[in-house]
Amino acid sequence: MQKLSKWMVVFVCSLFIFVPVLSAESPLDPAPEINPSSSSDNRMSVLFDNTHGQTAGAADWVIDGAFSDFAEAIADEGYYVKELRKEGRFTLNDLSSYDVFVIPEANIPFSTQEQQAMVDYVNQGGSIFFIADHYNADRNKNRWDSSETFNGYRRGAWSDPTLGMSQEEEDSFYMEDVANSDWLSDHFGMRIRYNSIGNVHSDVIVSPSQSFNITSNVNTMTMYAGSTIAITDPNKAKGIVYIEDTNEAWAHAVDQGVYNGGGIAEGPYVAIGKYNLGKVAVIGDSSPVEDITPKYAREETGGTKTTYDGFNELDNGTLLVNLMNWLATQENYTSFDQVSGLQLDQTTSLLSMEDPVSSTEPESEPWDMPDAGYDWWDRSTFAAGSYGYEESTDPGDPSDPADGVTEDFESGSKGAYAAANVTLASGSWHFDNALLGTLSSDKKNGIQSTRIRSNGSITMNFDVDGAESVTIEHANFGNDSGANWSLEKSTNGGTTWTSVAGPYTSGSTLATETIQVNETGTVRFRIVVDGTSGERINIDDFTIAEPTDAPSSPFEDFESGSKGAYAAANVTLASGSWHFDNALLGSLSSDKKNGTQSTRIRSNGSITMNFDADGAESVTVEHANFGNDSGANWSLEKSTNGGTTWTSVAGPYISGSTLVAETIQVNEPGTVRFRIVVDGTSGERINIDDFSILND
Repeated sequence: MQKLSKWMVVFVCSLFIFVPVLSAESPLDPAPEINPSSSSDNRMSVLFDNTHGQTAGAADWVIDGAFSDFAEAIADEGYYVKELRKEGRFTLNDLSSYDVFVIPEANIPFSTQEQQAMVDYVNQGGSIFFIADHYNADRNKNRWDSSETFNGYRRGAWSDPTLGMSQEEEDSFYMEDVANSDWLSDHFGMRIRYNSIGNVHSDVIVSPSQSFNITSNVNTMTMYAGSTIAITDPNKAKGIVYIEDTNEAWAHAVDQGVYNGGGIAEGPYVAIGKYNLGKVAVIGDSSPVEDITPKYAREETGGTKTTYDGFNELDNGTLLVNLMNWLATQENYTSFDQVSGLQLDQTTSLLSMEDPVSSTEPESEPWDMPDAGYDWWDRSTFAAGSYGYEESTDPGDPSDPADGVTEDFESGSKGAYAAANVTLASGSWHFDNALLGTLSSDKKNGIQSTRIRSNGSITMNFDVDGAESVTIEHANFGNDSGANWSLEKSTNGGTTWTSVAGPYTSGSTLATETIQVNETGTVRFRIVVDGTSGERINIDDFTIAEPTDAPSSPFEDFESGSKGAYAAANVTLASGSWHFDNALLGSLSSDKKNGTQSTRIRSNGSITMNFDADGAESVTVEHANFGNDSGANWSLEKSTNGGTTWTSVAGPYISGSTLVAETIQVNEPGTVRFRIVVDGTSGERINIDDFSILND
């Protein structure tokens, strides 16, 4: 529910409303990022979630929208800041390379797998900042607000998290693997209360000596319709900011709004927690975090959003930056009772109606019926200019060969293995011993992927006008193993087929395989699965890159130049000067190479471009373990300031015994240089060959 008048005082004083330039982007577009300045870079990173309805309704909680002041203040402290942008659920792998994970108002409930990923992330030393709001701030009208999502249970629906939903909602991807539990309290010793407090000041501030200095230079914060937090385990959780004594409820509260008369008894407005090696923090209102620069239109109506300058009011920004610095700092104690001199909180006194199991809905939900045609779970129904909006396109004559194809298998329906044609976004495909799987055991980037049994196949019933390469994401279904897959092509409309590459074996998670085809004429493809009878493989995100006018030779093939020792030195190659550190040019039979030599890099070594390229859409690298080595891994990094500072692009990657190509999306329009960094077991080596930069 909107906060209809919470910032009227600010509005009247400023006489200013920001009207955004609407820009429709989706989870498939490159994620925004903010680099720290070279002088402030602290080598730490912060990830902001945008996979749980963070732009629904009036919210615009993204780092290049109405959370940009907050994000830029963090970057000014030296952090690399990036948005988590993807289809489907996040995993531990998405989080593990970041120091802090910020989750602004999550309006889509977490799956149990996401909850476990967060627990594992914090257990291993990561930190999470949950930004909540008042009860019933259900921005996408799906009956779940951020407090319920963070707590782990929906008020009044303990026995059924889909209570009141239509069958289509209940069966949607975003309600798969959702279960009620007292998750936040069970793991982190706190629970967000379902109160709805009005416009109040938060001037009960715990002293810096009792707040790990988070409250240094903080005297007053603001709340404009928010909630507080109950401390359920003082060894794990502690309040640091409280609201004033008050009985002022939000005007649209569905119950009394204020539960204990405000003050300390109401529970903290800002709370922190320590769980094993990591940390957590919760704030009960998004108002102090937002600013006046929304980016997107409303996904339900397409209307313009109005946001407010909360981050810059009173001491809100100071507290938030201090809090981020504390979250990012690794500390050895695993609970607050281990900190000498720290005064532990008392548990918060709760009302009987706050029991999760016996709680009830004070009013029917959602608080307002969504507009006709808007389905919160289906972004194809989102309005133009909103995040996730999908613009319709004219498919043209289906008999004409296409110029490149991307098929994500998100459209269409096939629930059985029997042979049949399926209409997908790219065109008609023939599925034999294959289906479109939506189970939690199906490995997928969105709501579904193909599931193919051994001796099965999926085949294009249409041609494309040439193909430079085919990129495929693949994994074993569930716990299966023993199946393998191959790519075949036909240049005569499917009359005869020839092998392109394979067989490939898959692992337990989706991996990307880019296969060079270099076919200039019309062509169609099929994926054939073989191996142990009954075993299954998931295939997702099938992309055909059309031929380009770029030369077929790589940007750097490492065939020129000479370097026979690991000592750090510059090497002149065909593309320019490179710096080799703990690396050489190897020509032994144990070096995996396409020509006479390739780079050989030891763990803790690197190869670095000493020059810039004029933009990069993607980088393709061929890689393999040297000889019989194993245990090393490699990552790609980039610099946009001449090599002064470096940020991670992708990795780490594990190599096999033969050269394989890895294509990595970069989407860097300006000057950029790259380096490959090898890590892992000391002394282990990796070969890198044929380094290509694509820039259309």
